Amino acid sequence: MGTELDLEKASQHCRLLADSTRLRLLLLLDREELSVAELAAITQLAQPRVSTHLAKLKEAQLVADRRDGVSVYYRMGADPRDPALAALWAILREGTDDPLVRMDRERIPQVLAARTGNGNWADAVAGDMERHYSPGRTWEATGRALTRLLSLGDVLDLASGDGALAELLAGQGDSITCLDISERVVTAGRERLADVSNVRFEHGDMHDLPFDDASFDTVLLTHALTYTDRAPRVFSEVARVLRAGGRLLAMTLQAHDHEKAVAPYGHVNLGFSTTQLKTLCREAGLELDQCDIAAVEKRTPHFEVLSLLAHKPRNTD
Repeated sequence: MGTELDLEKASQHCRLLADSTRLRLLLLLDREELSVAELAAITQLAQPRVSTHLAKLKEAQLVADRRDGVSVYYRMGADPRDPALAALWAILREGTDDPLVRMDRERIPQVLAARTGNGNWADAVAGDMERHYSPGRTWEATGRALTRLLSLGDVLDLASGDGALAELLAGQGDSITCLDISERVVTAGRERLADVSNVRFEHGDMHDLPFDDASFDTVLLTHALTYTDRAPRVFSEVARVLRAGGRLLAMTLQAHDHEKAVAPYGHVNLGFSTTQLKTLCREAGLELDQCDIAAVEKRTPHFEVLSLLAHKPRNTD
């Protein structure tokens, strides 16, 4: 009985939360206690508009306020003793993923730094720094810089797409061969990297590689394994074309049960366990160096990404 909303209250909350601006404000106030001016700065909306929405949310007891000197701060005000309302909000919080919401959250540290008067961005995002933007500090820039530490020799990028990874690694490989089963993708890759002399594109199947034995120092299998129902064959071919001492880097989804989420992308399996990947390496004659979860996606359904590093033994006798 205590987990149900009466019809009038349920209807009121649904009307209020159907407005995208009110939902944006609540998602912010769920994270931080903020003033009208701070909310306006984050959302880039006029203060009167923000105030109007807050008044409606306060009337419904979805937000509460407190005064601190001349400032008034707002926070989430849903009564935690109301489990039905808490359940409704949990659905909205976990199920809302939108570019506007992400940009709102990225502006929070700047506003909090301005509140303290010292403008210390690092202090404002301490403990959560990797999720926030600052000029020049992006994962792309960091990734490109870190590749300078690599020396990859001759590289084979399987199911390469149109060459995004090859473009990133071109300066660190003696040669990079991109293989993809889609002729259209291969054509697009050739056009994209026409001016990069050490990158070439080939049309082919990762289950039957059109290359001689021991042709490559590094093989990349980044997000290719979810497109095969013959993974043992792929690993066998990788082992064949690797030189002694050569390395395989693979990334793929951890086994999951979100079939509908991956159906639009044409996946033919639902990921792999670490045990499966280790077995695939062993049966192909590769020695495993590392296999673990490299990342957990923040957006629902929070896919886990496995990273595998293995090498071909120098002594194969």
